[in-house]
Amino acid sequence: MRSNDKQYGRVNWLVSWGTPVVALVAYLAFWPTPADPVAWHPPKDAGYTGAHAPNQKLADLQQLSLASGQEGPEFIVANGGVLYTGLSNGDVLKINTDGQQPEVVVNTGGRPLGLDVDGQGRLLVADAMKGLLRVSGRGVDAKVETLLDKVSHPVANDRVRYADAVKVGPGGIIWLTDASRRFGAKESGSTFEASVLDVLEHSCTGRVIAQDPTTLVARVAISGMCFPNGIEFSRDGKTMYLSETGTYRILAVDLAKLSLVRTAAGDNGVPTLDQALKQGAARVFVDNLPGFPDNLTRSASNRLWVGLTKPRSPVIDAVATYPFMRQLTLRLPRFLWPVPKAYGHVIAYDEHGTAVDDLQDSSGAYPETTAATEVDGKLFIQSLHAHSIGWLRYVGPQVPRAEVESYLEGASPK
Repeated sequence: MRSNDKQYGRVNWLVSWGTPVVALVAYLAFWPTPADPVAWHPPKDAGYTGAHAPNQKLADLQQLSLASGQEGPEFIVANGGVLYTGLSNGDVLKINTDGQQPEVVVNTGGRPLGLDVDGQGRLLVADAMKGLLRVSGRGVDAKVETLLDKVSHPVANDRVRYADAVKVGPGGIIWLTDASRRFGAKESGSTFEASVLDVLEHSCTGRVIAQDPTTLVARVAISGMCFPNGIEFSRDGKTMYLSETGTYRILAVDLAKLSLVRTAAGDNGVPTLDQALKQGAARVFVDNLPGFPDNLTRSASNRLWVGLTKPRSPVIDAVATYPFMRQLTLRLPRFLWPVPKAYGHVIAYDEHGTAVDDLQDSSGAYPETTAATEVDGKLFIQSLHAHSIGWLRYVGPQVPRAEVESYLEGASPK
């Protein structure tokens, strides 16, 4: 009997431990996930070398504090000596470049990200949860119009799911990035959550939308992008720069050539990024960045600035070709996801794609450096989650005076 008791005890022990183990294995292998990862081959990470050698130029940023309840100045546009930025509580804030007289222009009720000012002085807001908005006036007199929350080309009433960046281009055309057609910020709970899911899935459903400022008719100009993010134009307005967050690169699109790209659906089709690249309408401007590129801005000295919101993750790169492993990762507790640590990093490029300045802070004290805006001898650093606007006095590499004068004499695409 004692032998049988021991054997029975072993069986009980195995069952008591084996059942949860089997359940855990089944969960990790088969539980549904919000993303359906696609295999891809990232370029080998060169790390912080060459022009991106480690430095601490972003350490000890000065801070412009935000009010209680305000955080996440994700993008800043400078216009007429003032700065505009959107915050996580829905506020669009106006502030002088000296940090004085902060004023809430409007609260969108969503999550304002990209901003620009049109030819009539109205503020354009890419709201990740509400689409493209236009704001006239401010405060209690502010009028908010929804310019674009769905597009009917090429599919009727196709909702804009993740309005990210907005920029007025040549002829007043309004350009908008819809970063993901798979993961909306509202449905995912936050812009950060949606972006992580999109990058891990890598299904490349993002697109660029162009809208006529008068008729407000919109069309999809480029599809098949891996989380298209920031937009900027060359000083002559002929080239559109796009940061493609999911592939660690910045693209340059020739607008004239883009209109001539042939698609499988003929003239009524929307060119994919791959088609634009193969037919010479788009090219890789900067490749294999050491982090995830976010917003783009251009200075009066023709420096193209990009913010790297996070450094690259060796884990994400290693499992890029193994969709099942990424699916397994999404079944882990959120704190075990391979989200890289905070690392401050902004880079300036010239018109040839050469890095002319690189500012870093390995401590990540100012988190998620999404952009840099250079104005009035200062460089304003932006963040998805910070409770302040970081800034430093900035002169930067010298640019030939003729180039600066050419820009100031009207080379802006507006």
